[in-house]
Amino acid sequence: MIDPTRPQGVDPSPVQTLLFHLQRLVQKEIALLRAEMSARISKAAAAAGLVLFAVVIALTALHVLAGALVAAIAATGLAAGWAALIVGGGLLVVALIAAMIGIRTLSNMSLAPRDTLSTLRRDAETLKETLDDK
Repeated sequence: MIDPTRPQGVDPSPVQTLLFHLQRLVQKEIALLRAEMSARISKAAAAAGLVLFAVVIALTALHVLAGALVAAIAATGLAAGWAALIVGGGLLVVALIAAMIGIRTLSNMSLAPRDTLSTLRRDAETLKETLDDK
């Protein structure tokens, strides 16, 4: 490979060669990191959009079903206020359980660029071995 920064016919020293290859390696690792993070963020954004859509539809359905359940309970002879309290309390319990599960899942999730970090560790080990051999 021709390096335009050095005079023609002059062989680079081993240190210059090592630095050149190290610079190229770092540039490639940064590009890999950017690509991996971009892919993860895009995937997370798409998933968040779907979740938001599902929440809007579920809330609409929940309102309709809750109204129907209150009406059904009230039709049994219980006062409408008590029927609404029973339905609302049950829905609140379900919401709390779902929130706890969601929070636990999010706390276990990582957006760290695992592939890039693994490659960086391998490259560092290879570089160290190369320097130790010289």
